[in-house]
This record gives sequence, structure tokens and C-alpha cells, in this order.
Amino acid sequence: MKLGTKLIHAGVSPDPSTGAIMTPIFQTSTYVQSAPGQHKGYEYARTQNPTRDALQDALAAIENGKYGISFSSGLAATDAVLKLLNPGDEVIASNDLYGGTYRIFTKVFERYGIKFHFIGMQEAENIRKYINANTKLIWIETPTNPLLNIIDVAASAKIAQEHNILLCVDNTFASPYLQNPLDLGAHIVVHSATKYLGGHSDVVHGAIIVKDEALAKQLYFIQNSCGAVPGPQDCFLVLRGLKTLHVRMQRHCENGAAIAHFLRQHPKVAKVYWCGFEDHPNHHIAKQQMRGFGGMISFTLKDDSQEAAFKVLSGTHLFSLAESLGGVESLIGHPASMTHASIPREDRIANGLVDSLIRLSVGIEDAEDLIADLQKAIG
Repeated sequence: MKLGTKLIHAGVSPDPSTGAIMTPIFQTSTYVQSAPGQHKGYEYARTQNPTRDALQDALAAIENGKYGISFSSGLAATDAVLKLLNPGDEVIASNDLYGGTYRIFTKVFERYGIKFHFIGMQEAENIRKYINANTKLIWIETPTNPLLNIIDVAASAKIAQEHNILLCVDNTFASPYLQNPLDLGAHIVVHSATKYLGGHSDVVHGAIIVKDEALAKQLYFIQNSCGAVPGPQDCFLVLRGLKTLHVRMQRHCENGAAIAHFLRQHPKVAKVYWCGFEDHPNHHIAKQQMRGFGGMISFTLKDDSQEAAFKVLSGTHLFSLAESLGGVESLIGHPASMTHASIPREDRIANGLVDSLIRLSVGIEDAEDLIADLQKAIG
């Protein structure tokens, strides 16, 4: 099946008891057994739920994996991946990544004896410098949050395979419509399904997709043991979102391109970060591993101050000032004080995340209206 068809049909089928074309919401905590150990495949809802199973099958299909695992949030999925490790293990992570990921790495898992190296990965060969006998995981985002850096997944996977290290790719910004890291050699794909997969800003959800059965069994065990499972209503909402992912992403990409070019020409804008520009670092890699460039954009002002940024942030009407991304409506945010506030300022500045940096999640409204909204706010 082509991707658009797969997004609508893969992993789901009409309900056998009623013929309902949409997967039912099995709102139950337990399942009746005919005798001890004799049941219909379901015992307790923390472990299994039919609505969740349908979503997990769909997630595996759209990322070209074999096993999908749904979680109560993207960070719950991240937490499960890190629980594959032991005290003394080391992780190499990109130095431009979601603030919540940085926080759980440094404030939670460092306390349990796991060491993290946050490095620039625009040149994948830089990863080799930090590999030692204790390195067990390489964690990358591409495009990164919020500077849209592009990391070569295939080159990173080659390095990971040479050293028998797991490679995990956070694919939230790209979505499976634009990029499939498992096809490029990654072992694990993580999503905050709250974002593009759900697509309507009405659900909090996370996902892991893998190909390896042994790895999947480890992750299922961690999920069941620790309990970070989603409810069936949330699974239903993500299933619904998947069915329109392709048409939404097409519009996100179109609008993103229009707004990126508008911002680059604006006299008060200093720099625009969007991986669709030919002079964007590693644009050639983005063209190879992505099907489009998405609707995530960051930009800085020539007046590089928090005050100037706040004036823009408070001056939009269609762009709503809010955390998160990937919904049908456009959002505007200030990473330094919102999504990335947990990262020390000196580290932020060193990595290019300056005080005036503004992040846009471009929605699927009319592009001309969005441009007019930004024009008024920037002045």
C-alpha cells in the first residue's frame, strides 16, 4: 500500500461483533474469564486493551516496523527506552533536543548512574569520539527541537551497528509521513503522538516502534511493569488522527514553506531555521531522508532580546501562544522560557537557542492569513 492508503487502513479492521468501521473504545479495566487462565486474549487492561492493540498495529505499519507500543505520553515512551539501561551505562545524545528529554536525562536518570554526553551531531562522525565500552545508546532528534538541525540517520545507524549500540530516533517533528528512521537503520523510533500523529491538540500520548522481537518484549515488559499505559479513549483519538496524517502534513509543508520564505525576507528578522532552505546545514541530507520539510520553523529577531520576542509572541491572533506543536491550528512559542526552560541558559546560548528565538508550529489554515498575522505582530 502507498503511505496515504496505509495510514487509513493499516492495523485496523471492522469490529467483528458489529461491523463498526471505526475501532470501538473498549472502556474496561478487566475481562471475564471462563475459567482460570481461559480467556479471549485479554486479562487486565494495564496489560492489554483491544483499542490500544489496534493503534499499536497501525503505528508499527506506518513506521515500517513490526511492533508498536503505546504509552501515556511521549516522555513515558522516553522513560521506557532509558529503562533498558543499567547503572554505569552511557548515552550519546544530540545537544539540541527537546527540553523535556534533556530534563528526564539529567534530572532523573543521571541519579541512577547513567552518564549522558550531549554533543553536536551535524557531522555524524563526531559520535565516534564519545563511544567507549560503556556506551549503550545513541539518541537523536532530526529535525531537532527547536533549531531544526538535520542529523544523518543512516550514517548514525552505521556507527551504532559497528559498535553494537542501540540507535533511538525521536521522529516527532518529522512524523512517519516525512521520515521513517527504521528504514534507515535505527533500532527504535519514539514519538510524542500528542503532536502530529494525534494532530488535533486533544490527546496526550506516546509511542515506540521497533522491528526486533526481543527488544519489543523488553519494552512491553517495562511498560506493563511500570504502568505508563494510555487509556482507550486516547488510543481512539490517535487512531482517528492517523487517518488524516498525510493530508494534514501536505498542508503543513506547503504553509511552512510559504511562511519560512516570508520570514527570511522580513527586515526585522535575523535568522530563519527551516530545513527546506538549500543553504540550511545538511539540507542535502534532509532531501535524502525526508519526503518534505514540514511546518516547524524557528526564527530570531535582529533585536535579540527577550522583550522584543515577547512583543511578537503577544501580538499574534491566529498563532496561539502555547506549548506543544503538530495540531491543525498554528502555535507560537518561546523555547527559552517555555519548552526548553529546563536547559541552563549558558548551554542554550552556546547551542544557538538565544533569548529572541521564536518557534512556530505552522498549522493548516490559509497561508495568506497566517502571514498577515505574523506581519502585524512583527511590525
